[in-house]
Amino acid sequence: MPKKLPPFVSRERTRHGKLVFYFRRDKGSRIRLPMLGHSDFHQAYSDALAGTAPQKRAVAGVNTLKWLVTRYRETNAYRCLSEATRRQRDNIFKGVVEKAGHHSYRAITRKAIINGREDRSNTPAQARNFLDAMRGLFRWALDAEIISLDPTVGVMNPSRPKGGGFEAWTEDDVSAYEERWPSGTKERVWLHVLLYTGLRRGDAVTVGRQHVRNGVATLTTEKTNTEVNIPILPALAQTLAEGPTGDLAFIVGENGRPLTKESFGNMFRAACNAARVKKSAHGVRKIGAVRAAEAGVTMRELEALFGWTGGTMASLYTKTADRKRLAKQASEKIENAQRPHQIELVRGNS
Repeated sequence: MPKKLPPFVSRERTRHGKLVFYFRRDKGSRIRLPMLGHSDFHQAYSDALAGTAPQKRAVAGVNTLKWLVTRYRETNAYRCLSEATRRQRDNIFKGVVEKAGHHSYRAITRKAIINGREDRSNTPAQARNFLDAMRGLFRWALDAEIISLDPTVGVMNPSRPKGGGFEAWTEDDVSAYEERWPSGTKERVWLHVLLYTGLRRGDAVTVGRQHVRNGVATLTTEKTNTEVNIPILPALAQTLAEGPTGDLAFIVGENGRPLTKESFGNMFRAACNAARVKKSAHGVRKIGAVRAAEAGVTMRELEALFGWTGGTMASLYTKTADRKRLAKQASEKIENAQRPHQIELVRGNS
């Protein structure tokens, strides 16, 4: 490091022993500079000489909600979330900070959280995402002993709309789509990757040949961070062989390159509309689960295949399949019980 400093520059050591540099001309205010020798030093020094040094960036005041969000996003609790969840929560936090970031985080009450939920009540999924983000923030703050009371405790999730969410595809939908998009089209690859793997969009756009060993695709899901092992069934293997596919992803766009899940969702919906199927990619996942359950796949097998945990989703599909199977068996028993009576009626009339 040069011993001679540029004009108006001084160096000091902080009480922690760190070397710092300042610019000060005559009796003007001191301007902090980067380390001498740093790539930004020359520009900062030139700006100071010209009197055009940039204003200090506004920093969120300590004890504000903005400050709390900023600290949370630096923690391991936040970094351990999936990339998709972080993006989702960042969007929530952006709106929260714009509206109330200047308020003290200690002033955030249970009523304020409920109001935030109700402000988003027209979109229940967004309301749930808001609650999840705020719960994550304040649970971390409670654990870190920054707060003593968590305002999200006891706040109920909004009711889910009736109707079972995304509508499941039917076998007729699959046939209509396949008729519109024959083998050898990228649209056929899109459907079969979704249909025969049961993956969500975010995972479907990433799965490729690098994940397949001995006929089984193994990957960790984006949403639940769960490892799934999916056999590549003959129908899917044939579709992938006919292509088109990419080097690192089976699902590709016009230029043969991988797609983001958002772009894929839009393009897949357009392909569905062209086939007169007014349903979504998630509905394909549902028919895959229905097929598996009706084939006799157990709850644990469904969870392993689809990356579910907790038993709730797997139980939904296996119970539905069991009811269909039992109803069919009951109908057959009734028919068999009536058959002797019908035979006697035929004999009596002859």
